[in-house]
Amino acid sequence: MKRRDFVKKGTLGSFAALIGTELVFGSKMLNGYTPLALQEPDPFKLFNKHKDMVVLNDKPWNIEAQAHLLDDKITPNSCMFIRNNGLVPEAIDPKTWTLEIDGESVKNKKKYTLADLKSKFKHHTYQLTLECGGNGRSEFDPPAKGNQWTVGAVHCASWTGVRLRDVLEDAGIESSAVYIGYHAIDKHLSLDPNKEPISRGCPMQKALQDETLLAFKMNGEDIPLVHGYPLRLVAGGWPASVSGKWINRISVRNKVHDGTKMTGTAYRVPCTPVAPGEKVKDEDMCIIESMPVKSLITYPKTGAILKKGQSLNIRGHAWAGELEVAKMEYSIDFGSTWRTCNIEQPANRLAWQHFSASIDFPKSGYYEVWARATDTNGIAQPMLLPGWNPKGYLNNACHRIAVKVK
Repeated sequence: MKRRDFVKKGTLGSFAALIGTELVFGSKMLNGYTPLALQEPDPFKLFNKHKDMVVLNDKPWNIEAQAHLLDDKITPNSCMFIRNNGLVPEAIDPKTWTLEIDGESVKNKKKYTLADLKSKFKHHTYQLTLECGGNGRSEFDPPAKGNQWTVGAVHCASWTGVRLRDVLEDAGIESSAVYIGYHAIDKHLSLDPNKEPISRGCPMQKALQDETLLAFKMNGEDIPLVHGYPLRLVAGGWPASVSGKWINRISVRNKVHDGTKMTGTAYRVPCTPVAPGEKVKDEDMCIIESMPVKSLITYPKTGAILKKGQSLNIRGHAWAGELEVAKMEYSIDFGSTWRTCNIEQPANRLAWQHFSASIDFPKSGYYEVWARATDTNGIAQPMLLPGWNPKGYLNNACHRIAVKVK
């Protein structure tokens, strides 16, 4: 984006400097035309992402991590997945940015500048797990439409901001309030100004939790543009779509929010189990709230090769939506037997937990190491794909890596 703007404002010589050669017939180029060389930006440079990230879509940008990239206890920007529904905003001026609080159930409509939010309200920092509702969609059969995420649409960064609760209480909340809905400045792919790419929300109970933030920093620095700069809603433990980016308005609703991707089948699963491929009526779909228990082996990378007699030290993360992970196990015999892993307490509520184990293998050959987490309600990950649903949400099957002992 910066490259395109630079050329539009610059000269033919500027273009030549960027691509390393002369723009032949540049004088005949139509005014306002962007050369193809600048229409295909390198997403790894554009968003400062690791070269091993996987691009699933560029209109809009959707990029996932591979499991081994998520080994850090606090996910760095370079390895954070990107899930967009519209076009990334440009030319943001934080000095003029405002957040409006409105809706049927707010006592006083209010507007805050970023400076207001930062100066008037106490700052809080939490590590919060955000996972796309469709993480793992690629395993569904029959296939579900949408980005074919594998395992990498999850991260746990450190977010700093003000509590949404404090801001809402400053404006005043009517007793009729049941939901909040967010609105943002990103543009719909059609560029229709009357269409929002996404406008979701959550019940007041979630909105008023201590950890639900209006964040302006990520990992101690300004939030990167693609992750919501200058202001993002962060609601850990629920589908990441609840954590809207580029927020400029929040509506306090007296009904379930009915914004874009809050209705129909979006971010909903059948209220009762259905057969694979079965059509489900909209009224029989329930909104996804707390995400299910899940885990990820982040070390070693799948395909590890060991010498006979060598122990394998594994590590990874586990999370359970609104709950904690009570037990973590691994198996090397396709789930016939399980052994306990060490698991740490979360840094705070809604942060993922780190696990580790040392594994010995009985003989040379091919193995798979499977990981299984159990939450504080006693619910464990299914070994394989759980219940099918039309949109391919909530796949929390056991993660596994391949290992060869020579």
